[in-house]
Amino acid sequence: MLRLFLYGLAGLLGLALLGYFTVAAPIADARYNTAQAEPPYDEASARAETIHDTLLIADLHNDLLLWPRDPLQRYDRGHTDIPRLREGGVGLQVFAAVTQSPMGRSYQGTEAGALDQIPFLAAAQRWPVATWTSRRARARYQARKLRRATARDDKLMLLRTQADLDLLLARRDDNPAVMGTLLAIEGLHALEGNVANVDTLVADGYRMMSLTHMFDNALGGSSTGIEKGGITDFGAQVLDRLEARDVTIDLAHASEALIGDVLARTDGPVVVSHIGVRATCGSPRNLSDRHIRAVAKRGGIIGIGLWESVVCGSTAAATAEAMRHVADLVGTEHVALGSDYDGTVSVPFDATGLPLLTEALLNEGFAPGEIEQIMGGNVRRVLHRTLPAAE
Repeated sequence: MLRLFLYGLAGLLGLALLGYFTVAAPIADARYNTAQAEPPYDEASARAETIHDTLLIADLHNDLLLWPRDPLQRYDRGHTDIPRLREGGVGLQVFAAVTQSPMGRSYQGTEAGALDQIPFLAAAQRWPVATWTSRRARARYQARKLRRATARDDKLMLLRTQADLDLLLARRDDNPAVMGTLLAIEGLHALEGNVANVDTLVADGYRMMSLTHMFDNALGGSSTGIEKGGITDFGAQVLDRLEARDVTIDLAHASEALIGDVLARTDGPVVVSHIGVRATCGSPRNLSDRHIRAVAKRGGIIGIGLWESVVCGSTAAATAEAMRHVADLVGTEHVALGSDYDGTVSVPFDATGLPLLTEALLNEGFAPGEIEQIMGGNVRRVLHRTLPAAE
């Protein structure tokens, strides 16, 4: 009888494990990456659609690589995949690797030592065992995931250099289905305390890096951290290495003190990949006018997000309003899109609904040429300055 009981218990445990490794990650994906409305989206005007069809949209932030989706397949959950991005007009997508996400994260202060959710998500997707304990391994695995996708689609490019960007633009002249991707990393806690790991991540294809994410780390303070301090001695060493390797510096999630320190220690353009502005939404995460001006003075760009907590609204109009504020303050040439698609946020529409943002920009009074800048031209200009000329 005991043997039968043990066999039955083992069977139940096996079924539980099978369920965890099969459905847990897709359930989390569907739960956390939601849209206010489901496709198809047909509300954009004929004028907006006509303008949208001429755009090469560049989006500065997307967390698709974290989730149990083959980038090349179309899904009915989450916000993006390559087919939906192409349908929405995206020609250059920055994909970011998330390597730590503490439970109970809050704009009021997030503890770095809180239980990390990423190991559970990695295990549920059967990522390599090393990723269950190593943040660096998680970053390297997500880079491999994107490189494998580009290897399977000859119209999908991984951009590493200015020459790659030029090639993307030339290829799109012949075939608008050609799409560029760029690897970013969200918080350099993935270095695991070793400056030399910058070189490892660069070799893996990463070309944009932010120093912090939701919490303070060994490099400096986060806008949602506890201390929210400036750059540390280790952070200064890393910053020097990023500049030496022509890595584009991303100030999203940086504390006010850290933004000031980075701008004081560097010379070239920076990006703030996905954020809002305090003038239209008072979140402590968002940029003050002082820092908007500081980023613009350096020739940088600010990627305005699509999610409610940074634009204080659940429509494209809220995003367009924040973009209008930046444009009025420092010029249209410093405005960009940083959707945060698939970043455990709720957005107005998935990637196929991006014509609605073009419509909202028209309603804000932007001219077609300004919309072209905001939706892609500004990103291309800055990357052409910050990417390495060649490998």
